[in-house]
Amino acid sequence: VKEKANAWIPLFIMTSEKNNDDTTQFFKEHDYFGYNKDYVFFFVQEMAPSVSYDGKIYMEGKAKLSTSPNGNGGWFSSLAKAGLLDKIDELGVEWLNVFSVDNVLQKMADPVFVGATIEAGCVCGSKVVAKADPNEKVGVLCLEDGKPSIVEYYEMTDEMIHSKDENGRLLYNYGVILNYLFKVKTLMNEYMPTHVVEKKIPYMAEDGQMMKPEEPNGYKFELLVLDMIRMMDNCLSFEVEREREFAPIKNRTGVDSLDTARDLMKKNKIEF
Repeated sequence: VKEKANAWIPLFIMTSEKNNDDTTQFFKEHDYFGYNKDYVFFFVQEMAPSVSYDGKIYMEGKAKLSTSPNGNGGWFSSLAKAGLLDKIDELGVEWLNVFSVDNVLQKMADPVFVGATIEAGCVCGSKVVAKADPNEKVGVLCLEDGKPSIVEYYEMTDEMIHSKDENGRLLYNYGVILNYLFKVKTLMNEYMPTHVVEKKIPYMAEDGQMMKPEEPNGYKFELLVLDMIRMMDNCLSFEVEREREFAPIKNRTGVDSLDTARDLMKKNKIEF
């Protein structure tokens, strides 16, 4: 894209307190993979405390709270806190492409996606894929009271999952792949709802030993980027081919694993 546009595209990389040093050092060791380092900006995601089921705050050490990154929706407030909104303004950036790192076929700054969103007159866009089957565990892009929304798979009733239109097509058929485009001037530090998520939380026991539970033992508090879609006036639903742009790594083996991601990379002639 950089070569086609004849311009360096600013890359903002969100890290966490736990991996920031390793990530930045990795880029330095590999000479930023040939990219212009003046256009690569790192920022640390804000953290949120973790609690037990009875509401007690877990500890990671005698004087350290157990904290974790505050969800993928925390990217904008973390970007702002790092002072990078001024840099975005200075560079004249009008659109931000937000994408996850667990999809190895993710297309960044896709000019077709950007052009389609602008041509449609929308303030944001979302890449989607047709669901592999009605029960696929993906959030679905839809309309709610005439405004864009994303309903998570665990929020859908069985009736919603299997509902079809007059042509026999699923009404809730297009799953998001966490590749969004936002018009910068529409983004503000507005209130975002906090989602309570059950997790396995490592913690320090009363005797000072570090415990690593094998089952969920408490709650983490996260912001989700899908709530930002709900704040927008409109959103372009942009369907892409699953085998070309969706190879998430969520499991060690089986579906959506390292093996399936490698196979899809090979099909797309990506060498590694």
